[in-house]
Amino acid sequence: MFPKNTGHRHAEQAVTIHQPTPLAPYPAAPIVPVQPAGVPAVTSIVLPDGRVITGYAIDPGQPEPVTAKPVVSRAAVNIALGGIGFGAVCGGLVLLTTFIAALAALVQQLIILAAVIFGGWIAVQVLTTCRGRGATTVNIRKAVIKRNHFHG
Repeated sequence: MFPKNTGHRHAEQAVTIHQPTPLAPYPAAPIVPVQPAGVPAVTSIVLPDGRVITGYAIDPGQPEPVTAKPVVSRAAVNIALGGIGFGAVCGGLVLLTTFIAALAALVQQLIILAAVIFGGWIAVQVLTTCRGRGATTVNIRKAVIKRNHFHG
């Protein structure tokens, strides 16, 4: 495209056109038949009736080894183990509460035993003290109270 005429005189520039230069043909490399690593070789088989069959020899694929499935699923085993653990904990808690109840009963029996022994000791002390020192005998007579007046 030519520039617009803006009213000024411009020196005209020479336009150079470049033609592409064709490249020399690249020499073709000799083609050597190479068997790719993943593709088996072509083989031919002659049948008993004389026909020839040509094709790829494919090794039969080895089936994947069958992994033995467990008889019981892992989830079931985990649930069972959790139940056994819970049962063991509950049994321990039952034993703990039984132990606490037995300990409380033992403490109660010890308190009662101490009260009986201490009460007996006090009774023995009181009774032996009164008789040993020449006790005073008090005869209690029948008192008659008549009209708020004591007659003794």
